[in-house]
Amino acid sequence: MITLPEKTATAVEALTPREIVAELDKHVVGQAKAKRAVAIALRNRIRRQKLAPEMAEEVAPKNILMIGPTGVGKTEIARRLAKLAQSPFIKVEASKFTEVGYVGRDVESMVRDLVELAVDMVRAEQVEEVQAKAQQNAEDRLLDLLLPPRPVAPDEDPARAREDGQRTRERMREQLREGRLDERVVEIEVSQKSFPSLEVITGSSVEEVGFNLKDMLPGFFQQGSKKRRVPVRDAMVALRQEEEQKLVDMDSVAKIAVHRVEQSGIIFIDEIDKVAGREGGHGPDVSREGVQRDILPIVEGTTVNSKYGMVKTDHILFIAAGAFHVSKPSDLIPELQGRFPIRVELEALGQAEFVRILTEPRSALIKQYTALMETEGVALAFSAEAIDLIAEFATTVNDRTENIGARRLHTVMERLLDEVSFEAPGMAGQSITIDPPYVRRMLADIVKNEDLSRYIL
Repeated sequence: MITLPEKTATAVEALTPREIVAELDKHVVGQAKAKRAVAIALRNRIRRQKLAPEMAEEVAPKNILMIGPTGVGKTEIARRLAKLAQSPFIKVEASKFTEVGYVGRDVESMVRDLVELAVDMVRAEQVEEVQAKAQQNAEDRLLDLLLPPRPVAPDEDPARAREDGQRTRERMREQLREGRLDERVVEIEVSQKSFPSLEVITGSSVEEVGFNLKDMLPGFFQQGSKKRRVPVRDAMVALRQEEEQKLVDMDSVAKIAVHRVEQSGIIFIDEIDKVAGREGGHGPDVSREGVQRDILPIVEGTTVNSKYGMVKTDHILFIAAGAFHVSKPSDLIPELQGRFPIRVELEALGQAEFVRILTEPRSALIKQYTALMETEGVALAFSAEAIDLIAEFATTVNDRTENIGARRLHTVMERLLDEVSFEAPGMAGQSITIDPPYVRRMLADIVKNEDLSRYIL
């Protein structure tokens, strides 16, 4: 899952824990304890970067274990924190990993995935920096195709000819920028792979890529070029991308990305409770403790081999989360428990929180559906009483069936607006107000019938 940085008004280094919590409040309702814990962890990371190198090396991140039912905001808090810190962030499910020797994903792949993500982040940043230069180079290459240099006549002054040619070229550059040459067809050379990328697997799983045959045999897998006739508009895009690749130093990108992962990476390990338990019986869960033991060295601090070099995990911040309905945090192996010193319990959400979730966050569900209907020319409005009733219905269904937290609001809202969403293209210019009678008409029968609510909501 790729996570790009979100620009904030305040510089990351200047954010106090209180300001970090205020930023998180814009997106996540409640859960003050969890927000406070992650805010302190982020601030400690900023403090560590100001220490002397020998002291900074000794300061380990204080990993966090979040305990709470599904749909209360555990993942969202971690994701928003990473965006706020502009850090490489990845979310993984502990239950998808297997013990070394079993078929499946090995735990080191989470670090390699994080490095890949960081490389994409750094490359995107560097591409942004060289965009102006790449655009200029692409324009020059296109102008060479559109206006090839003409030979100087014997009786012509070379300096005068050069000056005239330059003036003509600049006039054509203006036309190119204004889009007046977009439909003209030019012939360009585009690079193409002559053979698909082949990778040699050296590890215990498919993800553990040791080296690339293309790096070993650069002459064997030549990237050929092919001439194509395309409109100027498409040629500009292709040439600009080619110039961007030339201007971005991938060795530098890889080095920066690895450093960023080591110093500010965040890995969110969800469903940690699914691998808790140290039963010695037989059956499909026999490798639970094995997965914990494989996760342990990565959380403790080890070196993982990636195709961009060795990556140390000593200072990556790990945030683990689980509902712990069946198991308890104490069911984790003691060594792993010790690596998550900060534990926060998230509270289940009720009707009051649902009302706030529907209306307060920047991307609240009510705002999302209103914006979606605006694209069809339909003005959608919700009365305050209707919002209270939606929250009440969601709470009732959670109480009667499985408690899936705020995710229940998505199912309830989809069912509520089923008719409006279907008919919206034919209702342009109309205004629709969602009031309590409408909510009852759409939801009351389903909520009353427990069998229906179980399967539909």
